[in-house]
Order: sequence, then structure tokens, then C-alpha cells
Amino acid sequence: MLYAPAQASTRGQASTQAHAHAHAPADADAHAQAQALLPLDRTLGVVLAVLLLAAVGVAALARLDHDDGRPYARALLTAGLRAAVQLAAVSAVIGWVVGAVPSLLGFVGLMLAVAIRTAGRRITDNTTWRWAAVPIAAGVLPVLAVLLLTGLVPLRGIALIPVAGILTGGALTATVLAGRRALEELETRRGEVEAALALGFPLREARLEIARPAAAGALLPGLDQTRTVGLVTLPGAFVGMLLGGASPVTAAAVQLFVLVALLLVQVVAVAVVLELIACDRMHRLALRTAEGE
Repeated sequence: MLYAPAQASTRGQASTQAHAHAHAPADADAHAQAQALLPLDRTLGVVLAVLLLAAVGVAALARLDHDDGRPYARALLTAGLRAAVQLAAVSAVIGWVVGAVPSLLGFVGLMLAVAIRTAGRRITDNTTWRWAAVPIAAGVLPVLAVLLLTGLVPLRGIALIPVAGILTGGALTATVLAGRRALEELETRRGEVEAALALGFPLREARLEIARPAAAGALLPGLDQTRTVGLVTLPGAFVGMLLGGASPVTAAAVQLFVLVALLLVQVVAVAVVLELIACDRMHRLALRTAEGE
């Protein structure tokens, strides 16, 4: 009887070792698949540099410029270099970030802050850009809260960061597209806004009539991605799950969950930014001057 605990312990250790050995080939296969997809060697660096320079060259040859005349070629080069630096930094600190809940939530907060500033400054260059916090937070935070409260996404480990990043990126894109299109449409058709005001329409209603169709167009990229998933595109969540060793069915379920959540985030972001512009919370000075405000 004195040997029973020792025997049980020995059997438990053997079982644990056998379980670990069973998973070792799967982990090795997943790592080998990832390496086969993009080997981390000099060739990768050279090809990345060539692709980035090609993008810059095409933009320069086509004379693609911002509204204010600044060339997109420089913006493309800067974006590519920033992406390399930022991904290298994230790769270096991600292990520490996921080690504790405060640092994990802090990293998610940093993603939201960067998205808010980026979206706001893309929409307008005056101080009303700060209102971009409202559509992004309104789209992302409720969805994240539901996912955390239901346990679909645990508040630990690495799972929260990619999900929050995907949702925040979707809200960023929808907010920028809807905000820019709505303000540009109001500038182009300001005569119609003034005519509606002359007929007795409130300012909000007059702006909504003009800006709503343009802002709604911001939903098209998300809709097309969802409609063509599996036929035209295999998004990152699906591929990442497969490379991580998940079954195709599990990977498909995760990708479907991400796409549906992303649709909700983008719809909310578009609706909120449209309302902010209609109520003159976000504006451009030229538009306000044209309307005589």
C-alpha cells in the first residue's frame, strides 16, 4: 500500500509524457507548415523590399496624390517601413503583454487609441477628429464585452489580442470610409443641403438625406469579404487556425464568427459616424463656411 501513491504518480507522469509526445509531432507539423508558407530568410526580406518599392514606383508613375496634393508614393513607403518596425516591436513584447490581464487590457487600449487618432485625422484635420472615438468604441467595445462575458474569448493568453485587433481594424476602416465619403458628399452637394434648409428641413435631416447613401457605401468591403469568403479569399483567421493545427471545420467556425462580429462592428461604426456628421459634431471648416454657419 505504501507504493500505491508512488505507482499512481509514476503512471500520471507517464501519461503526461505520452500526451506531450503525442502533441509534439502536431506542433512540429504546424511549425513546418508555417515555415514552408513564408521561410524567414534573406529571400523574404528581398522580396518584401521589391514589392514595396514596386508599389511606390507605380504610385509615382500614376501620379496618385492625396486631396491636398501630397503624393501617395511617400505614404506607401512610410507605411511599409512603419509596419515592419511595429510588427518587430510587437513580436518582441507580445510574450510579456499576454502574461497578465492589466498589460493585456492596456495593449487593447493602445490599439483603440491608435485607431481613433488614425481615423479621426483621416476624416478631418481640425479638433473634431476626437469624435472618432465614439464610432470606434461603440462598435468594438460592446462586441468584445459580449465575447468576454460569454466565454467565447477568454480574458487571458493570446486569444483576446487578435480578435480585438480584427474588430478594431474593421471599425477603423468603416469609420474612415463613411466619414470621408459623407463629408465629401456634403461639400460637393452643399447647394442641395442649402435648398433643403430653405424648405424648412432641420440641419440634421438635410445632411442625412445627402450623406447617408455615401456613408453606407463604407459597408461594401466588409460585405464583399463575407460574401466571397472561401470562394475568393481565405482570411487570416482561417489560415492562422489551420497553421496552428486546428481542423478545417474549427477554422471555418472561427472565421465565420469573426466575419459576423465584424459586420456588426462596421454597421455600428458607420451609423454612429454618420450621425455625428449630421449633427455637426464632426466637420470640416470649409463645409461650415459654405453653409454659412
